[in-house]
Amino acid sequence: MKKLKLDIVGLSYSQTQSGAYALVLGEVNGRRRLPIIIGGFEAQAIAIEIEKMTPSRPLTHDLFKSFAETYHINVEEVIIYNLVDGIFYAKLLCNDGKKITEIDARTSDAIALAVRFECPIYTYEFILASAGIVIEGNDFVFLENIDSTTTEEKSAAPAAGNDYTSLTDDELKEKLQQALADEAYERAAKIRDELGKRKS
Repeated sequence: MKKLKLDIVGLSYSQTQSGAYALVLGEVNGRRRLPIIIGGFEAQAIAIEIEKMTPSRPLTHDLFKSFAETYHINVEEVIIYNLVDGIFYAKLLCNDGKKITEIDARTSDAIALAVRFECPIYTYEFILASAGIVIEGNDFVFLENIDSTTTEEKSAAPAAGNDYTSLTDDELKEKLQQALADEAYERAAKIRDELGKRKS
């Protein structure tokens, strides 16, 4: 089966499930998007690596990467290989220099590791055809009805939203340092986004 390469194109709070996030993967050189509902912890793990934030202590996915590299194991690619009853299945293709081994993983964990190892993410046509969304102009058109059952897992609720627009730059920088110290990476990303808007 031909593999189709995907990129991460979005990560946002899910409107359909409390405490969950929508990870949106996009077909490279295509207009289809694959939305996957993931938990808050995994969303944080993906977001802080994409944003190149440095946690005060290693997260589980950072520990996995350090462990793998210590023993000369590299994750070469991630494949989302199946979709059964609304659950996506993924695997890691790992290479220790002698052989390639496939390891089953939750899709969110596989993506969190893919961004850390900077390896490609793939899927197959039948998955994009059944669970994908086609971009029409600026609108999403569902290929099939994707509802709250298209989920990988349910997890902890996110922190309450905050309005940072009324704070000064210095106050925001102080809150950013506090959020990083508290390992509240979702909050830290929002604060950094607000600071970024002010610079532009």
